[in-house]
Amino acid sequence: MRVLTVAGSDSGGGAGIQADLKTMLALGAHGMSVITAVTAQNSLGVQGAWELPAEAVRAQFRSVADDIGVQAVKTGMLASAELVETVAALLADLPAPVVVDPVGVSKHGDPLLAVEALDAVRTKLLPTATVATPNLDEVAQLTGVRVESEEDQRRAAGAVLGHGPRWALIKGGHLPGGEAVDLLMDGTEEHWLRAPRQDNRHTHGTGCTLAAAIATYLAGGYEVPQAVTAAKEYVTGAIAAGFPLGAGIGPVDHGWLREGSG
Repeated sequence: MRVLTVAGSDSGGGAGIQADLKTMLALGAHGMSVITAVTAQNSLGVQGAWELPAEAVRAQFRSVADDIGVQAVKTGMLASAELVETVAALLADLPAPVVVDPVGVSKHGDPLLAVEALDAVRTKLLPTATVATPNLDEVAQLTGVRVESEEDQRRAAGAVLGHGPRWALIKGGHLPGGEAVDLLMDGTEEHWLRAPRQDNRHTHGTGCTLAAAIATYLAGGYEVPQAVTAAKEYVTGAIAAGFPLGAGIGPVDHGWLREGSG
């Protein structure tokens, strides 16, 4: 399997490109990367971010896609309207499933997408998506829907689908309660995915990891509902295993499957 991530670099290794490549390796894929931005980041937050030129992003993508080829793509931090539009144009004619994680803010609340880029995400990027995976803050940014209940998740999914992705996965990890409840919809089918909420601080990079896992399972031939279900199981295990690194929000353990089998 050949899976490409188009995202930002996390110097702390918990999210972004680093989390994506670890996830792909753990699930048996060859991971490749297009770096859109470089961040100075650790368990306490994002101390700095610098986006790459559109030309550099375009060249990385063409270099990989034209020679090695890709069987699925995952997008993450795209930072600016120019980069959103650049990546959307590259994905428009790609004959492979695309998982769009419309990253707006970090786990610590640091902004990772310019406000003026939101319209480009809605009109250019989301229509390329096989699956869009916004969290509740990103849903509010993109659609104005404030999710406070499971019924709100259904409304949010409809609003996201209105921007063109084939499937919308509304992640309910920020809702209160003993379960982390996600809703996957395509306008016809509805799948509720539930998992016990893990009581620890090892949640840095969960969104990146989930989207990368979905892309990897899609590259392996899974249908969307099966890919999302398997990815959620993987992420739940990774949070439970976790790493107590740093003084803040630690990363998940991407290698927990291999470690568990030993």
